[in-house]
Amino acid sequence: MSTPVKNGLLITGSDTDVGKTIVTTAIAAYWLKHFGANSLGLMKPVQSGIGDFETYTRLFDLQQSAESLTPQRFAAPLAPPLAAAQEGKSIDLTVVWQHLSQLLAERQFVLVEALGGLGSPVTDEWTIADLAAAWHLPIVLVIPVKLGAIAQAVANTALARQYQLSVRGIILNCTAPLTKAEQQNWAPIDLIERLTQLPVLGTMPYLAQTDDIPALVQAASDLKLEALFPG
Repeated sequence: MSTPVKNGLLITGSDTDVGKTIVTTAIAAYWLKHFGANSLGLMKPVQSGIGDFETYTRLFDLQQSAESLTPQRFAAPLAPPLAAAQEGKSIDLTVVWQHLSQLLAERQFVLVEALGGLGSPVTDEWTIADLAAAWHLPIVLVIPVKLGAIAQAVANTALARQYQLSVRGIILNCTAPLTKAEQQNWAPIDLIERLTQLPVLGTMPYLAQTDDIPALVQAASDLKLEALFPG
C-alpha cells in the first residue's frame, strides 16, 4: 500500500443517497468553526446534475474558486461518463488532479466527496476505488442505517481492501428518524467492527434541516474526528 495523502480525505460510501453530503458538510462545518476557512479545501471532483456544488456554496464561504470546488460539471443527473457523453464530452481527470494537488499544497485539510459509491464509475475505465488508489487518498466509508447495513459495510470493506485503500473507518448515517433500538438492530456497531475489522467512528443522526450549521457542527463533534483530521 502506498503512503496515503496526509491532509486529504475521500468521503465515500456504499451507494448514492447514503449520506455522503451530510457527513461532508458536517465535518466541513466543524473544521471551519474551529480552524477557519483558509485552512480547508473542499471538492466534488465530478458532478452530474444539480447537487453538492450548490450545497457547498450555499452553506460555506470557502474562499476557493468554483473550478477547484467542482472541476467537472455536467447537466444530466446520470453516471458521469454517461452525463458527459450526452454533451459530447469526456471526463478529464487531469484537470481534477491539478486542482486537487493545488488544494493539498495550500490547505491544511482537504475533504473530497465521492460520487455514488466506492464502485461507482468516474470515467469509462475508472471507479471511485480506482481514483482513491491512484491518488493515494485515505477514505471513510458512509453506511446508511437500514436493513442490509451490515452486508453493505462488509462488501465495501472488501472492495476497499481489494484496492489496498487506507480506510480510516466507517461512519453510520441515519437517513430517516430512527429509534435507538432500530439503529442497534439494523447496524450493530460491535458486529460491524468484528466483521470488517474497522472502527465505527460514530453515527450521524437524522437531520431534518440539512443546512443548520450549528446542528451540523454538533453532529460532527460526536464523531471520532481524531481519526479523520490531519495529525
